Amino acid sequence: MAADEVEVQDNEMPDWSAYRGVLIVVEQREGEAKKVSWQLLGEGKKLAAKLEVPLLALVMGDKVEHLAQEAIYYGADKVYLCESPVLKDYRTRPFSRVCLQLIDKVKPEIVLFGATGTGRDLAGAIATHLPTGLTADTTELDCEPHPSRLLLASRPAFSEKMMATILCKQYRPQMATARAGVFQAQSRDTSLQAEIIRIENPMKEEEIAARVLDFIRETGSINLEEADIIVAGGRGLGGPEAFAMLKDLADALGGIVGASRAAVDAGWIKHEHQVGQTGCTVRPKLYFAIGISGAVQHTVGMTGSDIIIAINRDEKAPIFQFAHYGMVGDLFKIVPQITAEVRKKRGILVPA
Repeated sequence: MAADEVEVQDNEMPDWSAYRGVLIVVEQREGEAKKVSWQLLGEGKKLAAKLEVPLLALVMGDKVEHLAQEAIYYGADKVYLCESPVLKDYRTRPFSRVCLQLIDKVKPEIVLFGATGTGRDLAGAIATHLPTGLTADTTELDCEPHPSRLLLASRPAFSEKMMATILCKQYRPQMATARAGVFQAQSRDTSLQAEIIRIENPMKEEEIAARVLDFIRETGSINLEEADIIVAGGRGLGGPEAFAMLKDLADALGGIVGASRAAVDAGWIKHEHQVGQTGCTVRPKLYFAIGISGAVQHTVGMTGSDIIIAINRDEKAPIFQFAHYGMVGDLFKIVPQITAEVRKKRGILVPA
């Protein structure tokens, strides 16, 4: 029987009393944390409060002590820090070994990761080794109180037409990856204090078969989930050419271009720009919804934005129900005027 399997008789719930706490695995690249990590600390705080347990964080990497401190500022009650040159770049085996070692020692009842490329890879490797269940790409998290203490991890299912809530009743810890931009991070509070516990890296470099030789960064790629300003367009643009107008505004503001599913399905712009249930969930400081009607498929992906500005010729468009500011009119006249005014305010010169 595996270490974290408990014998169950007569269909009774296993005794998981040794497992307590909510653990967030902080993801970083080159010493900079992914925003989803702080968002998960915010959601993890709610789960921990409901279960009356501490919120824990794990930071792994090389020279990343500052991120352990940041995890405290974002609400962690205790932070485990593993620093080693072996952990400078992400590789599945050494990172999963650190996680497995900590889970075996600390025994958290819930472990959460960001649903990023790294998070999905790491969480899958850990779940396989424990073994335990893993709910992927969750958009809602909740938990039942004592005695079940079950994690309620929900995600879109059946072609995004309904939500499925997935339970892990027979194994611990309960694990899930969560979409970036779905949950709200707590406000950063530098007055918060907590314990940072250093842990050892169990692997030596010569024990690891994989080597990272270089990172080749893809040019021209975008990251909607990390963007502070997004200028998104929909079916109302009428065609792909109008996205050049949106890019002018995005460039003037220092943002990036997004799109609705309708625009992507029409082939006007690539899928990496899509915001919504089948695209990215975003939380920018400023979101422009231009020529977007406001279908639920889109709005679920952007309603967490700090400020939403909608531009649409239909005054009854559903998007105005979500917007903080709305403009009814011809977007082909309004958008260039906004772009010109932004350039003027920021002193941006346009080549002749």
